[in-house]
Amino acid sequence: MMLLRMLRMRRAGAERGYPGSAWVCCWLLGWQAAALQLPPCEETDYHFEYTECDSSGSRWRVAVPNPSVECSGLPDPVKGKECTFSCASGEYLEMKNQVCSKCAEGTYSLGSGIKFDEWDELPAGFSNVATFMDTAVGSSESKADSCNNSSWTPRGNYIESNRDDCTVSLIYAVHLKKSGSVFFEYQYIDNNIFFEFFIQNDQCKEMESTADKWVKLTDNGEWGSHSVTLKSGSNILYWRTTGILMGSKVVKPVLVKNITIEGVAYTSECFACKPGTFSDKPGASGCQVCPRDTYSEKGAKECTKCKEEMYYADEGSSVCIERPPCTSKDFFQIHTPCDKEGKTQIMYKWIEPKICREDLPNALTLPPSGERQECPPCNPGFYNNASSSCTPCPPGTFSDGTQECKACPAGTEPALGFEYKWWNILPGNMKTSCFNVGNSKCDGMNGWEVAGDHIQSGAGGSDNDYLILNLHIPGFKPPTSVTGATGSELGRITFIFETICSADCVLYFMADVNRKNTNVVESWERSKEKQSYTHIISKNASFTFTWAFQRINEGQDSRQFINDMAKIYSITVTNAVDGVASSCRACALGSEQSGSSCVPCPPGHYIKKETSECKECPDNTFLSIHQVYGREACIPCGPGSKSTKDHSACFSDCLVSYIKDNQSLNYNFSSLSQVGSLMSGPSFTSRGTKFFHFFNISLCGNEGKKMAICTDNITDVTLKDMVAESEDFSNFVGAFVCQSTIIPSDSKGFRTALALQSNSLADRFLGATVGTMLENISIKADMFPPSPSKIPDVHFFYKSSTVTTSCENGRATVVTMRCNPNKPDQGELSVPSSCPAGTCDGCTFYFVWESAEACPLCTEQDYHEIEGACKKGFQETLYVWNEPKHCIKGVPLPEKRTSTCETVDFWLKVGAGVGAFTAVLLIALTCYFWKKNQKLEYKYSKLVMTTNSKECELPAADSCAIMEGEDNEEEIVYSNKQSLLGKLKSLATKEKEDNFESVQLKSSRSQNI
Repeated sequence: MMLLRMLRMRRAGAERGYPGSAWVCCWLLGWQAAALQLPPCEETDYHFEYTECDSSGSRWRVAVPNPSVECSGLPDPVKGKECTFSCASGEYLEMKNQVCSKCAEGTYSLGSGIKFDEWDELPAGFSNVATFMDTAVGSSESKADSCNNSSWTPRGNYIESNRDDCTVSLIYAVHLKKSGSVFFEYQYIDNNIFFEFFIQNDQCKEMESTADKWVKLTDNGEWGSHSVTLKSGSNILYWRTTGILMGSKVVKPVLVKNITIEGVAYTSECFACKPGTFSDKPGASGCQVCPRDTYSEKGAKECTKCKEEMYYADEGSSVCIERPPCTSKDFFQIHTPCDKEGKTQIMYKWIEPKICREDLPNALTLPPSGERQECPPCNPGFYNNASSSCTPCPPGTFSDGTQECKACPAGTEPALGFEYKWWNILPGNMKTSCFNVGNSKCDGMNGWEVAGDHIQSGAGGSDNDYLILNLHIPGFKPPTSVTGATGSELGRITFIFETICSADCVLYFMADVNRKNTNVVESWERSKEKQSYTHIISKNASFTFTWAFQRINEGQDSRQFINDMAKIYSITVTNAVDGVASSCRACALGSEQSGSSCVPCPPGHYIKKETSECKECPDNTFLSIHQVYGREACIPCGPGSKSTKDHSACFSDCLVSYIKDNQSLNYNFSSLSQVGSLMSGPSFTSRGTKFFHFFNISLCGNEGKKMAICTDNITDVTLKDMVAESEDFSNFVGAFVCQSTIIPSDSKGFRTALALQSNSLADRFLGATVGTMLENISIKADMFPPSPSKIPDVHFFYKSSTVTTSCENGRATVVTMRCNPNKPDQGELSVPSSCPAGTCDGCTFYFVWESAEACPLCTEQDYHEIEGACKKGFQETLYVWNEPKHCIKGVPLPEKRTSTCETVDFWLKVGAGVGAFTAVLLIALTCYFWKKNQKLEYKYSKLVMTTNSKECELPAADSCAIMEGEDNEEEIVYSNKQSLLGKLKSLATKEKEDNFESVQLKSSRSQNI
């Protein structure tokens, strides 16, 4: 212990710049004084170590007592090797003499490196740190507790990452005396988990190795490698994983093995070979794996054979295992190729390697083989030609599999492709294999076995094997008549399958483009009833389709679920380059040809049935991608859309018209033709991981080009690089509407935000209309709040051809354009409040785009005129918009108009003159008639008076005699009496004529006559 304290003092003195030799002298004197009472040291009581390197790059070799040993007389310190010295691989530095020596048998050395290939437990120096760096909803304690059980788990030959959305780091610190490197092998197949490897120095600052930080995905079942250069000094290595759980699916963990670090100054001892390996020669740089049915312990020079009658051992075993009794899980049946008689035999075989015994009680024996059955017919496009094997039909011919190959009739061509529905032998362009990430137990086995009307997963070596079936298609080519077409579908692959499972099995369907990267297209967990799945091929490339079946995803090697299997009944591929034909389809003939040679039709042309000639589709129709024969192949475009020049698709030119209340509303969305973006959220996973949904929308215009682009930056590739490699970059999505999941940089402590899970929501435009339904896609009235204006919304309908297990008919998107004058320019995009992810069922997405640019074009009905006052003989007329204004652009507002007018003073004068004249006239008439009335009264009075004085001088017609006995009283009786109006009338017509009234006089005497 005293020596250790002195070594620490020596290190401090070196750091302060004290001379090394002076310190050694002081140390010797102190040590001799302290060791006078201790026994002398033996070689077994101590070992040698190097001191820390000083500023000159030199160091000392000193003897250090072993733990719990106290003795005196340790060897004196001597000058050590230079700090950068190291031995070659297979050697170690023998400290006593400071020379390199070869490793003994049963051990190995990397020279200046260390290797970690045993993962039965976490090796010394490694540590696990689990964190939850998200701003999750809930208490910090609950967040911390949720990650307590998350860690990297040793699995024997490799170490496995966590499967949840905690952030777990596997950490190892190493101090290098010179520049070196770190190398490791890994499996990283699931982009639902984020995997990064980076290095920090002793001050926790990230080293300048950004380009090497992001680890690339690997193909399913294959190991990748990753290496990074290390600088001299302290290096802290981090393997960090973070699950990104956007649904209920469990992520596939990252696997790491064979971590090798180069640049260590020296190795003072060799490493013993781990159990299951051996080294039979001195100076080995690695150990060999024990073959099957042998085993070895740690540090073995050779492997020991098992007693094969009673025990067995897999490759790399450390013990022999007793053979169990044979059961039905230890054998399987196959069908032999057809013989000349058209018969096949059912054969039973043991699963290799055979690990069971038939001589134990209750053990099963192999069932008898050789039962003969009728062979299934050849697959369409093949014919056996009276032989035992099926051969493809020659070019230009076809067959349904039961008849001889025949030439296609004139005016037709073979419909090339593959249709596998009979499984007697594996087709020539298919192969099968078995793979296990942790062992080589199933290497060389068939992953799938043919079974007549289907092909099924094989037995494998253990339940966690990947049983792989591959189909290679060198390319896709549309029929000759549509070679010039530019549609979105070049071909398709359809298969019918089912899974029968009692455990957590998974069937993966993957696609490899141009042999560059394999990506999972779709996966199915647990048992699935018989169903069909179709995948669309949109670009001409070399494809390898893979079906991988795994019974359980656990590290244990067992055969508990051997009866769990996947079955594929048929696989159909259309438009394959090297395909065969089961039928013929009509094609176009050249105008000068009389034979059966087909010619390609120009883009957008269909084949006319009557003449087999190419004819262009009518305007605003697009050519079907499935057939080009007949006028019905031209499909009309939807409302508010028009066809592209080549009739390959329909698109919106941003112009939409609608008639409402005998008024035409015309919309022009050209100002919104640029890509609109929307970030909805935040949302949280079950563990509280924060994420956002990011949408890009290419509404209209651009001649039908899909301008919305979504990319994954999980590999830290720039967008420019993605576009350049878009033909092969699988995480590059171009569509009318696309979606990405965004995890902000503050959510998991990443350097930048993550964009992942990009997919297309709309790759075909259906139409734009004010109606709420189009092609079975509808929008509910309460999906969005009602519009404050009476202007109708315009709905853009889109469809995606991508089919998923949850969306059998593909995804659909509806973008509602709403007029809102308060939101100018690009306006605002939003999603329904009831569906913050834009969708409530995961299949149909809804958006509302509010903008002033979504208002209809202005017309003459949208403004009115206001007339001004007449001033100085001129009058102004102004035009103003109706309020509230719900239109944009269109007809401009007319300019102010000025016209001549008469002033108000003139009309007042005219009115006053007319009034004065009328008043004078009325007064004159009144005076005139008053005077006439006076004359009449005078005449009347005079007549009365005359009558009274001369009673008997009346006209003869009226007797004025007064008889005796009559009264003296007289009565005046008026006859022909006129009203005042009549008098005025008579006066007006006969001014000079005297008109007398006839008055009948009566007296009291006349009554007695």
